Amino acid sequence: MKRPGARLDHWSLHAVAVTGVSGTRVLLGFVGLMYYVSQYQERNYLFGPDGLLPHDEFQQQLSGFSFYALSPSPLWFQFVHHAGMAAALAVTLGIGGRPGLALHWALLWSVYQRQPGLLDGGDNLAYIVIPFLLLTRCYDRFALPTGLADRVAGRVPGRLRALSVPFHNLGVLMVATQICLVYVVSGLYKVMGEEWQDGTALFYVMRVAEFELPGWSHLVYENDFLVVLGTYGTVAFLVYFPLGVLVPALRPWAAAASIGFHLSIAFFMGLTGFALTMIACDLVFLSDALDSALTRLRTRCRPRPRRTTRQEDTAPGTRAGAQGGAEPSQPELV
Repeated sequence: MKRPGARLDHWSLHAVAVTGVSGTRVLLGFVGLMYYVSQYQERNYLFGPDGLLPHDEFQQQLSGFSFYALSPSPLWFQFVHHAGMAAALAVTLGIGGRPGLALHWALLWSVYQRQPGLLDGGDNLAYIVIPFLLLTRCYDRFALPTGLADRVAGRVPGRLRALSVPFHNLGVLMVATQICLVYVVSGLYKVMGEEWQDGTALFYVMRVAEFELPGWSHLVYENDFLVVLGTYGTVAFLVYFPLGVLVPALRPWAAAASIGFHLSIAFFMGLTGFALTMIACDLVFLSDALDSALTRLRTRCRPRPRRTTRQEDTAPGTRAGAQGGAEPSQPELV
């Protein structure tokens, strides 16, 4: 019973994966900012009240909540859209703390609801993961220091501050569990597909016009070996990913393989937002590796102490004697 008790005490007193979850916050903020910036020139046509989806039709088909539905005014649209862009930038830079993160989530939800046809699947994960991040200390790393968080924390009672570590660890566990569920469910659904069973699914996926990369995709789907390897390898990886992260020695390798997997999706299929959202969640499993990398970077960037030469050591405190010897100089009284 002592060992489970010691683990529970460690879980309650030591925050885990702080660097990893901070990286998750940065990358999710960047994904939102990238979405705003990539559509900025066409924002009036795509999201405006008189654009592709008029405001009246948008209100009729809206099943949830969106700030864009509150008013058909073009000024209101411009305000909400630019506020969402500013909130995404603040989350990326680490400004605003949990209130800023919550505002970013609400504005991101709103713009995603405004034009569902532009979504690539990463939005579903962002909807779930960002509220989990509100429990964590994801602003402890990679954040611009403003001093506001310290002043607010100083006014919080000590008992409430003591709960920050358990809540943080709970949030990290929820993010890790969610990403594992995504992998397992996706893998099991693929297992039930006929094309995934006979090893030809990658051939059909990479020939879809919306997902094809001209000049590159044919190098994969025209190679039988790569098609079979990619199809069966994808299913095996998705199903067994949770087992890999459960073993501490395999955890960084499983996370690195997942990052490589989603980078290939971003490159060949153009699903950049989805791929970066998945990679953001994978960073939770790479927190120790990120800590080690940051430590090595600080060590290399730290200025080395200057070595003193023999002349610098002897000249200030000695004077040459008449016969070439050195006599100690008299100390000055101040």
